[in-house]
Amino acid sequence: MSTPLSPVTQQVNVTPHYETITGVIERLTFHSEESGYTVARLTRSRSTDLTTIVGSFANIQPGQTFQLTGFWREHPQYGPQFQVTNYKETKPATLTGIEKYLGSGLIKGVGPVTAKRIVAHFGLETLDIIENQIDRLIEVPGIAKKRIKLIKNAWSTQKAIKEVMVFLQSHGVSTTYAVKIYKQYQDNSIATVTSNPYQLATDIYGIGFLTADKIARNLGVPTDSEFRYCAGIIHALTEAAEDGHCYLPQPELIEKVIKLLATDDHQPAPEAIADIIKQMGAKEELIREIVRGNDGEKLLLCYRPTFFHTEMNLARMICRRLSLPIVQDMPRVRAWIERFTTSRKIQLSLQQQQAVEKAAYSPVMVLASSRVF
Repeated sequence: MSTPLSPVTQQVNVTPHYETITGVIERLTFHSEESGYTVARLTRSRSTDLTTIVGSFANIQPGQTFQLTGFWREHPQYGPQFQVTNYKETKPATLTGIEKYLGSGLIKGVGPVTAKRIVAHFGLETLDIIENQIDRLIEVPGIAKKRIKLIKNAWSTQKAIKEVMVFLQSHGVSTTYAVKIYKQYQDNSIATVTSNPYQLATDIYGIGFLTADKIARNLGVPTDSEFRYCAGIIHALTEAAEDGHCYLPQPELIEKVIKLLATDDHQPAPEAIADIIKQMGAKEELIREIVRGNDGEKLLLCYRPTFFHTEMNLARMICRRLSLPIVQDMPRVRAWIERFTTSRKIQLSLQQQQAVEKAAYSPVMVLASSRVF
């Protein structure tokens, strides 16, 4: 299988024109099992030319019939492509289509030969028979009960994937995210997203709080949901970490969370946020550390557990290193530096020489650099 096509580097339209096309997958140029990213060739009705489609699919095989929504774009190397934003699988309408669909490898236990026998026996009713009376496959020569069980399990899996994708797309979840959600939760996807869509921000790379919050609104999750408050608190601490802070004082955290969660019709109360922080602390979803400020007053610091334990372990490691005896053998250190710089043809400045010497005999050293722009 060839490598994926390179991304489009030019945008033809600022606002793409969306349309819907239907066709049968002829072959896969590329498909990633992990991300679902797919490049495929599609045969459209009343057309002999193959159409290149690009998008994310939870599961896709040649022979499947899809109704695809998306827009056209011009790839500078590969020409016109249809970028899929949403899709829905439909049943093949012809005997040839049904036979190709069943024999594509999508349904474990059914290959091209078996598919031909099944379609020859049941005709256009084949898919309805498999859906509602699958035990009737015993009527087909060469199919035993053991294989029927295998086919039944595979068909149920495909049906579950369809249900998940339809559910997610009907609630405004893009195909890219829908594929990631299905890969993460499998048959539990609908239950997980319905019960707590904010879990997506924790479990799935690329889905942050803002995306999870949008999905939650589409699902009708209340703006004062405890799940939403908890996710907002974690998001605020994560953003602080990206700015270089291991923690936030509770008053500052509450202020940031209120700003994050406020909507036109809802303003979180500081007391409500403080209560959630306390509950998260009791469940060890958040660490609260009491310290004394410069004025002697108690100050409550809020950490994500990962940041807290990392900071504590770093402090212990530094303390251990500082307790080690210092052995200075400067003649040996300088001789080594001389050999190394000579062999590499490096000329150190006085400050660089002093920094290397200090690093050689110091148990702990912090080297800070500044850049002038």
